[in-house]
Amino acid sequence: MPLEIERKFLLGDFEPPDTAVRQHIEQGYITIKDDGTEVRLRRIADSCVLGVKRKDSSAGAPVRIEVERELGEQEFTELWPATEGARLSKDRYTFEASGVTVYADVYQGELAGLRTAEVEFGSEAEAEAFSAPEWFGAEITGVKAYKNQTLATRGRPGREV
Repeated sequence: MPLEIERKFLLGDFEPPDTAVRQHIEQGYITIKDDGTEVRLRRIADSCVLGVKRKDSSAGAPVRIEVERELGEQEFTELWPATEGARLSKDRYTFEASGVTVYADVYQGELAGLRTAEVEFGSEAEAEAFSAPEWFGAEITGVKAYKNQTLATRGRPGREV
């Protein structure tokens, strides 16, 4: 199974570097379970994706199993209404910094003003060894209020970490 091992941080003022690749993402959730399992739809540029994530019970906190499948436009359009009330929109900037690939998300709509950065790793050891650059803000890995599924259903947290 494909694993997702990541750490997530708040960002303050953020200006993407010239080398950053920007992608607009529309994301909606069909299912969100208390155990962290989620089924989501994503439109990234011209690509439509159905994804399932769940915690890997045999691994540590930042590790989840993630499976994604391409959908056709018609399939996406037919499923999208099932995400009503559980959606978000953001621009994602992907670039290299501090020896890692950074995924910086600038949220829109009701979440405007929220900016986060995620870094994915090949192993739990790499994730633990990572030292965040100074321009990253507070770490929010595992903080439920900042998980995309929570942001999509409850909005922006009322207090910062």
